[in-house]
Amino acid sequence: MKIIQITDTHFSPEKAHFNGNWAPLLNWIEATDADLVVHTGDLTVDGADKESDITFCMDLMRQTSIPMLIVPGNHDVGHLPGSDQPVNQERLQRWRALAGDDRWIEDANGWRLVGLNSLLLGHEDDEEEAQFEWLQTVFKERNGRRLALFAHKPLFVDEPHEGDTGYWSVGPSQRRRLYDLIAAHDVPLFASGHLHWAWQGRFETTSLVWGPSAAFIIDKMERAMPGERLVGAVIHTLREDVTSEIVTVPGMTAHVLDEVVHEVYPKAVKTEMAE
Repeated sequence: MKIIQITDTHFSPEKAHFNGNWAPLLNWIEATDADLVVHTGDLTVDGADKESDITFCMDLMRQTSIPMLIVPGNHDVGHLPGSDQPVNQERLQRWRALAGDDRWIEDANGWRLVGLNSLLLGHEDDEEEAQFEWLQTVFKERNGRRLALFAHKPLFVDEPHEGDTGYWSVGPSQRRRLYDLIAAHDVPLFASGHLHWAWQGRFETTSLVWGPSAAFIIDKMERAMPGERLVGAVIHTLREDVTSEIVTVPGMTAHVLDEVVHEVYPKAVKTEMAE
């Protein structure tokens, strides 16, 4: 089974800075003859507050002839408590109404693919706990299938047992719970996005992949992280084991967020100046 992972497209009808990458990405996806596309979040520039961003992006995603499953990113449904756009019921319901479920399972070819809403992690509320209970159930009831887990945020940035990275990865408490679930079951793949760096590694028996953004790289706005700065996608091949290839897609432009952040995400500029 061949799965294309795309992530962090950041498309928008109003802030169209990165929209030009969709045509070459779509053409490349169609030529791969893949079985499934998984989008690991940040579909939109600001779907967390703008219905028009989600509807515009979903219209683009429906142009693929290959089935697509999507998990939300922080720019789609909000982020941590105390942020400018925390996850709340209004944002979750908007996503669910316009884009579909924020978590899902797909069984195929001896595998169970699981999509996780990683933006719920760290809220320590009923939504987060319900998702952990759901995850435990879908892992337990996999009926011998191998598991591939897809989420927006990575488990960690620099090393598996690091402290709290705040914005960038799953927090230590929730990470520990995920590690325990992964250890108790057969999870050969955890694939995520969010960092705008492309990287592959392992944690014990699980292959980890951070997919490259389909929109932009980040230069000096943030510290360097493990991996490569590139714009593209990932090809995951699931057989007896998993192989993952990070691909630079022809025709796509590696925009640099630093150059346009004041137009695309002015709140981020104001926050940086305040700090």
